[in-house]
Amino acid sequence: METRAPFVVVGAFVLAAILAVFGFVFWLHNTSGIGARTSYHIQFRDPVPGLLVGAAVLFNGIRVGEVTALSLATDDPRRVNATIAVATDTPVRPDTKVGLDFQGLTGVPVVALEGGKDLTGSAIATTLVAEPGAGLSMTQAAREALRKVDTVLGENAQPLKDTIGNLKTFSEWLSSKTGALDGILGGVERMTGANEPVVKKVVYDLQPASGFPPPTGAIKGQLTIPEPTTVVLFDSQKMLVAPNLDLPAFAGAQWSDSIPKLVQEKLIQSFENYDIGHPPLRPNDAVTPDYQLLIDIRSFQIAGEGEPTADVSLGAKIIDKNGKLVVARLFQETTKLDKPDPAAAVTAFDASFDAVAKALIPWTMNSLSGGGEAKPISSGSSGTTKGR
Repeated sequence: METRAPFVVVGAFVLAAILAVFGFVFWLHNTSGIGARTSYHIQFRDPVPGLLVGAAVLFNGIRVGEVTALSLATDDPRRVNATIAVATDTPVRPDTKVGLDFQGLTGVPVVALEGGKDLTGSAIATTLVAEPGAGLSMTQAAREALRKVDTVLGENAQPLKDTIGNLKTFSEWLSSKTGALDGILGGVERMTGANEPVVKKVVYDLQPASGFPPPTGAIKGQLTIPEPTTVVLFDSQKMLVAPNLDLPAFAGAQWSDSIPKLVQEKLIQSFENYDIGHPPLRPNDAVTPDYQLLIDIRSFQIAGEGEPTADVSLGAKIIDKNGKLVVARLFQETTKLDKPDPAAAVTAFDASFDAVAKALIPWTMNSLSGGGEAKPISSGSSGTTKGR
């Protein structure tokens, strides 16, 4: 016996399934579902290419409804009227901005709502007016921009032609002045040093004097050593070379500090090596000195005739707390360089400074120590002697 299927029942089931699928897709497409809606009228003052009934309505990027109607305004041929239905809790305010957005690769248009600053109120008469140019896609906006550029170029064709002609004339004038411009640029390079090769800087330090015999006496009072004075030439960090010597190896050689500060620091360290119990201080050490050792740098460079030497020459003056000169003397020493390079020069400077410090420090201690307070020298004698 052949079984006959109830074709009517099967057909009805298939039709119901198809309708259910379409209903489910429609429900997914409309996130607001079938809940309560609020309708708003929108006025577009520009074309709205591609906008269709059923297009999505986004508020701050979130889907809240869809377009329910589109029509042309009979009283204004440039205006397009649209009706949208959105969820009732959508915060549409009088200052809500309206525009079109184009999504996806194909540029499907949707109505885009953007929240304003008003926190209360609702759209007046449920009508929103889109901003000018809201319906322009990127392609249309580019065309409009190109059209404006073309208009500007058309209106200024002659001035642009004159400007290009002036540029051509200026370029020809520059070509004729190439030699003069090369000279100017060369002068600027020489003035700024841009044409000089990059010199690698090497920093060297000066060693304090050491190896003193035991001190025979202590200073009666507090001694300070201010930063030495000197001419601008020696107020530098470079290892200076006398002009009559051609020693290119010293181009990048420099001291660890400026020469006045370096001499001050190394003298204080040398005094400490002589008698750590009674060292001199700097003036900024919050003390009231009884005496000051004033140093004037006469020379601190590589000099000599033919054979370079490390020349160190210091003028020393001791004054009391009343500003009177106690004693003064000139100390100088020269040491021959073993070879004309910075390393040999540092060794020679160490030897010259060591000799000067070993003469200056005992002289200072003897001047400010002993059985009684040191007396200022008489005005008739300078009290200046010259060291070896």
